Amino acid sequence: MKIAVVGIGFVGLPLAAAFAEMGNSVYCLDQDLKKIAGLKQGKIPINEPGLDDLVEKGLKSKSLIFTNDWEKILKSAEIIFIAVGTPPGADGSADMQYVESVAEQIGRRMTKPLIVVDKSTVPVGTAEKVTKIIQGELQKRKIEIDFEVVSNPEFMAEGRAVKDMMEPNRIILGTNQDWVAEKIHQLYKPFMMREERFFQMGVREAELTKYASNAALAMKISYINTIAAVCDFLEADVSQIALGMGSDSRIGNSFLHASCGYGGSCFPKDVKALIHSFAKMGIPKPYVNFLKAIEAVNDYQKTIVARKIVGRFGENLRGKKFALWGLSFKANTNDMRESAAVVIVDELLQRGAKIVAYDPLAIKEAKTVYLAGRKNIIYEEKDKYKALDGADALIIATETAEYRSPDFDRLRNDLKNPIIFDGRNLFDLELMKEKEFEYYGIGHGRKIDYPKNKF
Repeated sequence: MKIAVVGIGFVGLPLAAAFAEMGNSVYCLDQDLKKIAGLKQGKIPINEPGLDDLVEKGLKSKSLIFTNDWEKILKSAEIIFIAVGTPPGADGSADMQYVESVAEQIGRRMTKPLIVVDKSTVPVGTAEKVTKIIQGELQKRKIEIDFEVVSNPEFMAEGRAVKDMMEPNRIILGTNQDWVAEKIHQLYKPFMMREERFFQMGVREAELTKYASNAALAMKISYINTIAAVCDFLEADVSQIALGMGSDSRIGNSFLHASCGYGGSCFPKDVKALIHSFAKMGIPKPYVNFLKAIEAVNDYQKTIVARKIVGRFGENLRGKKFALWGLSFKANTNDMRESAAVVIVDELLQRGAKIVAYDPLAIKEAKTVYLAGRKNIIYEEKDKYKALDGADALIIATETAEYRSPDFDRLRNDLKNPIIFDGRNLFDLELMKEKEFEYYGIGHGRKIDYPKNKF
């Protein structure tokens, strides 16, 4: 098939590369001219395992075409995916300006029948709005062209987006047109040769499924972090509780790993968008407050590592130096959006601390965007152990694989004090006792009196 993808980012690029891998011709359009020029040279703007190889193969086979030419893609494509960002607005609602802009361009330039697919995470009712925008532009041109707008939410997790595309756990399609459903089904069928996982439903149901799924996962994270807080007071181990809970098939063990909070582009944004949508629709307050509680727990959880550091070293951290492993919001990505590491850094810097930070992927993003202009932070770009030299403690904020089995003897020798604040519970408690580390995890068996007031 001939496909177009508009918005070549964390969603659009893996989507386009996977479709090209299956033999489709895929036109990729983005308003960032520099990004398109780089992609034509094989320069990948995001870190995703396996993505480099797919893009390279697509370029060589000429099945991936990167362009800024709207006429070209609308003349060629039979299906166009809208995969642009929908960042949170000031009030928490999804900012729809990019989706609406794409709809306008389609309406102004389309010349033949087209299936328009909303791939971006969008509020309920977006397909109807996109339809009206396209139809409005066609009316201005005084022409009639058949088109359908459907919802096909993405379920790709950062750090494993290629795997999630190549081996999807479900494909959700919102449309009441069976012929459109069959067309999209055929597009995805090569990814589901072993097991059929295609679900057709109404457009509004499909739009809400994405938000409902992400909010449910965010809820599990906030819930286990709430239990972890109880464990801190009881000197109990939350990992054992999570194991017991997860053995119940009705609960499952996924997303029951206590941590310093969730981040990224999806969970925080989508929970905020649901809160805004529910309130706007007049949904009763108990339901809105339920979502607000998920968000409030996570916001607090991002401060928990800094709180424990203050509990151990005091409010005044002048003269203290901390090594930080991990800047991105999760492993295998350079994405720092809503990262707990940013909150940890800012809280410690405000109290006079110095920080030496290491991350295998996200240093550039930290320097130029998310921690730009911060004083008293140094970046170690090549060797995580160099960040330890003379530090009063080690902080771990990301579950990156290379942090999981370090040289503990070297840690002890390089740190001023054998103290670890682990926001991801990477290390075994018995091993930490054996190695004689003062180890503070999340609900991980060691009590500390930390400030409970608002930071």
